[in-house]
Amino acid sequence: MEGGSTFVQAFTILFREGLEAMLVIAALAAFLRRAGAAERIAPVYLGALAAVLASLGAAWVFQVFYDGNHSDLFEAVIMLGAAVLMFYMSGWMFLRQDPKAWQADLNRLAERALGAGTVLSLAGIAFLAVFREGAETILFLHALAKGANGFDGALLGGLAIAALALVALFVAMQWLAFRLPLRPMFVATSAFLFLMGLRMVGEAFQELQEQSILPFTTDGVPAFFADWGLNNGTWEVIGTQAALLLVAAVAGILTLRRQGIGGPVAVASR
Repeated sequence: MEGGSTFVQAFTILFREGLEAMLVIAALAAFLRRAGAAERIAPVYLGALAAVLASLGAAWVFQVFYDGNHSDLFEAVIMLGAAVLMFYMSGWMFLRQDPKAWQADLNRLAERALGAGTVLSLAGIAFLAVFREGAETILFLHALAKGANGFDGALLGGLAIAALALVALFVAMQWLAFRLPLRPMFVATSAFLFLMGLRMVGEAFQELQEQSILPFTTDGVPAFFADWGLNNGTWEVIGTQAALLLVAAVAGILTLRRQGIGGPVAVASR
């Protein structure tokens, strides 16, 4: 029974902590492949790999100097940085969701369509998405190993199955991406990154509220707000996210009007 419990806990830790980061990386890779810029995927993967190495270093620091406890303030800063990059890339993709405009960019050379700044932003998102979860995952697994029988077969088996499940989800997203027309692919990726950015803001605010850096008010907040998983059910977070949504909605409407997309549009694909 103990081996089974260790297996389940190891699987849950890696799958739960890795899922969000994997979804972000998979979405970015699928977007780049679908946009005809597969050669630009390497920086995304390098950003993720750098985050794994940084996570190992951060986990060592937390273990040696903070008794295995991560810093809520540090985590909040990481999440806010990730949110800013996700909002930026969400807007960048939305602006280029018109297939004709994207094709024109490609005709003027892919380097200009996906310039160095954009590629660095993609790598930065991958780094922060993985780093945000990485050190915490390592500390959880270390604690699990100490409380069980070390890194035995049950623990390693749980990690292996979780890794396979994450890989399967990654492959499924790439498969789906090639079956979506170009505009829905851009819009879906843009919306996904924006929602992830909203969630990052909500979680960062929660960390800051737990440290009494920001106030929190829960009176009268409907329970479904917290149930959605985008925020912790405080008016401060809800108000901030609502303001971000309003700004994004206004910017989106103005963009669509400028591009002449006021009514039903025939979806074009490459």
